[in-house]
Amino acid sequence: MDNKVVTTLVRALHDLGIATLRFNFRGVGQSAGAFDQGVGETEDADAVASWGAQHWPGRTLVIAGFSFGGYVALRLAIKRTAAHLITVAPAIQYLNASRTRTPDCPWLIVQGDADDVVDPKAVIAWAAAQNPAPRLVVLPGVGHFFHGHLPELRDAVSRALRSD
Repeated sequence: MDNKVVTTLVRALHDLGIATLRFNFRGVGQSAGAFDQGVGETEDADAVASWGAQHWPGRTLVIAGFSFGGYVALRLAIKRTAAHLITVAPAIQYLNASRTRTPDCPWLIVQGDADDVVDPKAVIAWAAAQNPAPRLVVLPGVGHFFHGHLPELRDAVSRALRSD
């Protein structure tokens, strides 16, 4: 929840007037529970989104996630009605491609082409196979944690949300 990629996403959304909630997944930091392959984590994210809807009635839901959080964000966007989905270096290795459908909202994927955790070629090919295809921003020379490239990430998110 305090990862610099996540906090950059939060700042980009705040700059656009979008209220945010962030949380640790089960078993991370001080969170209780154990890793659940994305199933329980999606349930947790859904509960957080429900709390946000009660706390900020009438606001649209924007779902964003980084790495494993990108995988969970995609699962949540398929389950709930969202205004936007943002996935940064999504951990597509967790997906069952034959059972995953495309969310019904504008979708941005930001991926570094030098990512050493999530295979950028696999993400690019997977994104191209989606129907409709998400907006894909590939940042040259950028690794998984966007070292030295957080402003480019922030700008990609801001541009995408302003144009939709």
